[in-house]
Parts: sequence; C-alpha cells; structure tokens
Amino acid sequence: MDLGADRRGVDMGPSAIRYAGLADQLVSIGVDTDDGGNVRVPSPEQADPDAGCPSVGRAKYLAATERVCRDLADRVAAAVDDDHVPLVLGGDHSIAIGTVTGVARGQDVGIVWFDAHGDFNTPTTTPSGNVHGMGLAALLGRDHFADCEWTGVDGLAAENVALVGVRDLDEEERRALRDSDVTVFTMTDVDRRGLPDVTREAVEVATDGTDGLHVSLDLDFLDPTEAPGVGTPVRGGASYREGHTAMEVVSRIAGERLASLELVEVNPILDEHNRTAELAVELAASALGKRIL
Repeated sequence: MDLGADRRGVDMGPSAIRYAGLADQLVSIGVDTDDGGNVRVPSPEQADPDAGCPSVGRAKYLAATERVCRDLADRVAAAVDDDHVPLVLGGDHSIAIGTVTGVARGQDVGIVWFDAHGDFNTPTTTPSGNVHGMGLAALLGRDHFADCEWTGVDGLAAENVALVGVRDLDEEERRALRDSDVTVFTMTDVDRRGLPDVTREAVEVATDGTDGLHVSLDLDFLDPTEAPGVGTPVRGGASYREGHTAMEVVSRIAGERLASLELVEVNPILDEHNRTAELAVELAASALGKRIL
C-alpha cells in the first residue's frame, strides 16, 4: 500500500520484511506462522485521487484506501476468529484503519501507536492530503470522518489510545491531540522517564477495560540512523536497543492480550542493505516473545 503517502516505495515493504527472514525468525522462537499473502492494492495510476468520503477538505485516494482497508479488515477479522494473532505488514500507515477495524469486530481494543508523528490530521487540517497522516483520526471518527461508514471503530475509545515517540506534529494536529482523550508520550517524555516506563504506562492505558491490545509500529519511531528506510524520517527517535526494550515490555505486560501487531512504513528504496526491514523482523520477534535469556 502506498496510496497514503507521497513517496513511492513503501508498497515493497512487505516483500522486504519477508525477504529479511520474518517467518524463519518467528518459527525459531516457537511461533507458528501462516502467510496469508498480499492484499490487492491498486496503483495510484489506477485510482482516482479525488474520490471518497468525506467530500470536504482533501484526502488523496480515499475511495481506493477504503476498498483496501475493508478487504484487510475482513482478513484480519477472519484470522482473529481462527484464534490467530494477525501480523500485518505495510505499506503506508493508512492500513491501520483496516487492521484495527478488523480486530475490533466483536471486542473492545486499545492501541499503542509507536510513531514519530501523530497521524491525527483530518481532510480539513492536513497540509498534504496524505491519508497515512490521518489514520488515527479516521479510526476515532474525528471531525468529518464521523460521516463515513468505514471510519470510526465502535470497539475503540480515545481514552484507550496511547501514542509513543511523537516528535513531529502539525499545528492543528497538536491542538487536536491536546483537546482529545488520547494519551501522548513525546520523545521528551521518553528522555525524562525512559522508554520502558513510558511503554509500560502506554500498555496500561490501552488495556484498561479492553479485551485486547493492538500495537501499530511505524518504523520511523526509531531514529533514522537505525531505520533509514522510511518515508518520513525524523531525527531524535528511539535507538536500536530502546526499540527492542519497548517491544519486550509490550510482550511482557500484554501477554495473551496482544490481539494484533502491524509493521508499517518500511521503504526499501530508501533503505541501506535492507537494514530497516531486518530491524522490523527483529522487533516483531521481540513483541511476540523473543528474549535475550
């Protein structure tokens, strides 16, 4: 999926993550895997950039994004019904709309959203029109997204959403997050308190009164020196070891309440020797139970 971003290349992220040895890594820690293949996504050349709800503001390729996210939601829901933990590979971060919609069918979920950005823009506040910067707002049915059938998840409440690692917000987005019930941990919070403590509280926020936890890991959560292959890098992110620590905390605290996990924004075109995809594989393994000892 690369409809939600300006830079091409993230559509190859899933292939890069598979090539980096995801299945073998998970099998090595005792996790049985079943690769469900790719969700079909039209190319930008095949889609109308101006179609889709809402009709106000600007949200490029929203109709095509809706079709993909509905398909993804059905697949995720089917996996959950079969007692699997969906691990969704992206692609730009707009796929989270499909992942969370699917996992929240029939249950209440919370989210820990690891990201340099807030993804809390709407079609009327976005400076770019890119849907990958609106995913969280769409999931919560914010503003004009409340009028769309496919956005706004019944099993998700803002008070059970925690953002971790934020360091790049648009001005309107900043105001909206301050006025919301979303819990935001910036990199300043991480510097002051340490990532283990912040992650622990974020998981507690997301699991308070919910049935399960969704973890959405945008690889730009990490510093570009660690993860160069992302579309929107922002300096000052988490280190390699901090990333692993955060995923280990998620695994330890959430345990069997981890309902789903997604890895997004891996862009092989911008990567160095597939480093970012390899890191995504390692972090997925840590989130799913891998330990040093």
